[in-house]
Amino acid sequence: MAMDEEADLRERAVALRRGGMSRRQIRDELRIWNNGTLNRLLEGEPPPEWTKRPNAKDDLRAKARELRTEGLTYDEIQEQLGVSKSSVSLWVRDLPRPPRRRSPQERRDHMQRICWGPLRERRDGERRAAKQAAASEIGELSDRELFVLGVGIYWSEGTKDKEYARRECVTLINSDAGLIAVYLAWLDLLAVDRSRLRFRVSIHESADVDAAQQAWAELVGLPVESLQRVNLKQHNPTTARYNTGADYKGCLIVKVLDGADLYRRIEGWWSGLVVEAKRRNP
Repeated sequence: MAMDEEADLRERAVALRRGGMSRRQIRDELRIWNNGTLNRLLEGEPPPEWTKRPNAKDDLRAKARELRTEGLTYDEIQEQLGVSKSSVSLWVRDLPRPPRRRSPQERRDHMQRICWGPLRERRDGERRAAKQAAASEIGELSDRELFVLGVGIYWSEGTKDKEYARRECVTLINSDAGLIAVYLAWLDLLAVDRSRLRFRVSIHESADVDAAQQAWAELVGLPVESLQRVNLKQHNPTTARYNTGADYKGCLIVKVLDGADLYRRIEGWWSGLVVEAKRRNP
C-alpha cells in the first residue's frame, strides 16, 4: 500500500472512529481485513464511549482510591472493601504512599494484638490448665511432708552459718508470698511461737512502700505497726529492673529470735536428707 493511499485511508478511518463507529464497523466500511493494518490506521484514537464494556468493579476501584488518599493501608482497604490485596495494589499503586499514621510503638502494639494476641491467649489457657492439673495432684499435705519441705525451703532461701562468718540464726528473706506462707506453716509445725518472730519489709525506695507493708502485714496476720522498720534499697536509675509494677511488694524478712538451737537442728536435718538422697542414688 502506497504512502499516499495509506494516509488517505487513515484519514477516513479516523473520521469514522470519531464519528462513533466501532472497529468492526470501520473494517466493514473500508473493507480492511488485516487487524495489523487497522491498528496502524487507528493508532492513538480512543474508542467511542458506547463501545466500552461496563466494569463491575469500577465503583470498588473508585472507593479504593478514595480510601488510599485518606491514608488507609492496603490491608485496611482490603478489609473494608472485601477484595483481594492484589486488586487493591492494581487500583491504587500510582497514588503516593500516605504518611504513616501510627508510631513505631503503635504499630508494634497493633501487631502484638492482631497477630500474637490469639496465640498468646491460647498458650495462657494451656499454661493455666497445666498448672491447675498439677496443683490437684498434691492432695492433702501430711506433717511429715511439710517438715521435709520446710527444711528444703530454709536451706535454699535462709541464712546459713559459715566458718568465716558465724551466723547461727534463723532468718529467711523472699519475695514469694506463697513461699512465706508455707515457711510460716512449717515454723508452726516446729512449735515456734509467733511471738519469737520478727518481720521486716525490704524494698526499693521508688516503690509504694506503704502498700507493700500493708500487703505483707495482711499475709502474716499482724497490724502494720507490728512490722519492724523498713529496709529501703537505694534506687539506681541506670539499672534495668523489671520488678517495678503495681504488683511489686519487695521482700519480707522473717527472723526467729533466739534461733541458734533451731538453726543447728535445721542444718542437721538437711545433712540427714542429703545422706538419704545419696543412699537412694549412690
